[in-house]
Amino acid sequence: MWVYDGSTMSQRQTPSSGSIRPARRSDAEALTSLALRSKGHWGYSPEFLAACADELSVSPQYIDSNPVFLLEEGQRILGFYGLDVYSPQEAELDFLFVDPEAIGRGLGRRLFEHARDLLSSLGTVRLRIQSDPNAEEFYLAQGAKRIGLRSSDSVSGRQLPWLVLKLDPLSS
Repeated sequence: MWVYDGSTMSQRQTPSSGSIRPARRSDAEALTSLALRSKGHWGYSPEFLAACADELSVSPQYIDSNPVFLLEEGQRILGFYGLDVYSPQEAELDFLFVDPEAIGRGLGRRLFEHARDLLSSLGTVRLRIQSDPNAEEFYLAQGAKRIGLRSSDSVSGRQLPWLVLKLDPLSS
């Protein structure tokens, strides 16, 4: 688990394999590739994935401007998440992807818990999530609630689950 002390992040060790660290600009290409592979895990066509490519791209500028953390074993990136913090009270989960070869090992849950703990330590009270339909059950299991549907930015006419997770800010 990561703890924010007002100016830096420190890591508490967890028994799970791999470690979570902040992404670096140099990770951008690998994160984009992982996001596309992970999305492809759900059997989407190459045409669909091409339509989503811009939305699934992680740029060095995005990493500079947003909290982005990755989970790696050795030098291999197994998953990552990225947040858009709109205000001290509200954020959106922009990315949460796990390498298809590592799905089922609890890494998505571990990354989600990391994001939740980070936001709670910052005093955030609400996390919004636009979910892929295949991932909605995962987010519901993490405590999120469906509040409606939202139009896809990539595919015209596609409606995606719109979720919210209420957070308990850590008292200082």
